[in-house]
Amino acid sequence: MEFTNTLYTNDNLFILNGLNSNLVDLIYLDPPFNSKRMYSAPIGSRAAGTSFKDMWTWQDVNEEYLNTLAENYPLLTEFIASIGAIHSNAMKAYLTYMAQRIVEMHRVLKNTGSLYLHCDPTASHYLKVLLDEIFGRDNFRNEIIWCYRGGGSPKKDFGRRHDVIFRYSKSENYTFIADRIRIPYQAEGLGRTDDAMWGKHKGTDKVYKPNPLGKIPEDWWLMNILNANDPERTGYPTQKPLALLHRIIKVSSNEGDIVMDPFCGCATTCVAAQQLGRKWIGIDIEKQAAGILVERLSNDAGMFKDFVNTEITPQRTDIQRVEPVKSVKERLYKEQHSLCNACGTQFEIWNLEIDHIIPKSKGGGDYYENYQLLCSHCNKMKSDNPMESLRLKIQTRKKLLKGKIIFGE
Repeated sequence: MEFTNTLYTNDNLFILNGLNSNLVDLIYLDPPFNSKRMYSAPIGSRAAGTSFKDMWTWQDVNEEYLNTLAENYPLLTEFIASIGAIHSNAMKAYLTYMAQRIVEMHRVLKNTGSLYLHCDPTASHYLKVLLDEIFGRDNFRNEIIWCYRGGGSPKKDFGRRHDVIFRYSKSENYTFIADRIRIPYQAEGLGRTDDAMWGKHKGTDKVYKPNPLGKIPEDWWLMNILNANDPERTGYPTQKPLALLHRIIKVSSNEGDIVMDPFCGCATTCVAAQQLGRKWIGIDIEKQAAGILVERLSNDAGMFKDFVNTEITPQRTDIQRVEPVKSVKERLYKEQHSLCNACGTQFEIWNLEIDHIIPKSKGGGDYYENYQLLCSHCNKMKSDNPMESLRLKIQTRKKLLKGKIIFGE
C-alpha cells in the first residue's frame, strides 16, 4: 500500500498505528500546546469555519492505547501521573495524549530520521521529558528558539516573542546537510582580520577562514511571523511561514524522502515538502478543514496533481497479518503461561479466547502483537472497550469482594 502524498483526515493516533515502522525520514509537528484557548479562523478567510480546541480533559485520551504506554514506558507513565498534582489534571491528560502519539512517531521514523517538535513555554519543559524518555536523552540535538517581532507588550512582563522547537534524532546516524541552509556572516565578522576570528589559532594547526556559502545558523532563528496581509495567509489561526519549514526540510532530508506532519493544520509542511521535491504524509482530525487543505494542496504550489485525501485508516504491510487460528492460540497460551491476560487466573487452553488488545474499531489490526488470550468472563466484560476499562472493572470488583469479606456480608 502506498502511504505517501496522502492527506489523512482522522485521529492521528489511529493513522500512525496503521503506518509501517521505519517509514518516514523527517517528522515536523506543531501540536496544540494546552493553552486553554479556542482557536477559530476569521470569517472571510480561506480557512473560515475551521477551529480547534486547545483545552484538555481525560476524554481526549485514547484509553485503548494506555496499556501499551504503561507496559513499555512505566517510568514515563509514573511521571505523567505525577503531573496532575504538580500542575493540573488537564496537563496530565494533554501529556498522556502527546506521549501516546510520540511513541508511534518514534516507531514510524527511520533510524536516520529526525523529529522537530514545535511548542511554546506552556508545556515545553514537560514535553522535553517525554521526548528524552521515548527518543533517548542522548538523541537530543537542539532546542531551537524561533524569534519574531510583534506589536504590543504587557505592562508587567517582557513581551513573549518566541516559540521552542525541540530537535531529536533517532540514532547517531542522522541526516544533516548544513550547506543547504547556511546564512550570511555578519558584516563586522567578515571585516575582521585578527587571528581570533580568522587565520591559524594558537595551539592548533587548523586555519579558520570564511565558508563561501556562509555560516551554519545558531540555535536561535530570527524569522518573521506571517502578517495579516501576507500572500501565504489562509486564515488558519496557528499557520507557520513556509520559510521556517523550508529550512527544516532542507537540512534534515533529501529529495525523494518522506516528510510527515501529524498535526498538519493548513498543510504548510506538505506544501513545503512538495515544493522541495519530497514526498509527504499529512494528518489532521479537523474534518471541516479538509476542504481548505485540499484547496491549498491543489492550487497554492501549482504542482499538486496526484495526492489522496481520505479518512480511511491505513493498514500496516510490514507485519504479517495472522488469522486467530489454533497455532496462534497455542503460542499465546505458552507465552501467557496459561493465564488470562486480564484477571491472571490460570485456565486450560479451551477456556481462553483470542481478543484484540486494541479493538479493530480503534485502529487495531489482525497481527500477532495485537492478540491476547482472555477468559470468557473477562472477554465479555471487555467487549469492544480498551484494556484499561477492563482492568478498572476487575480492580473495582476485587475491592467490592474484599469489602464483603471484611464486613462479613
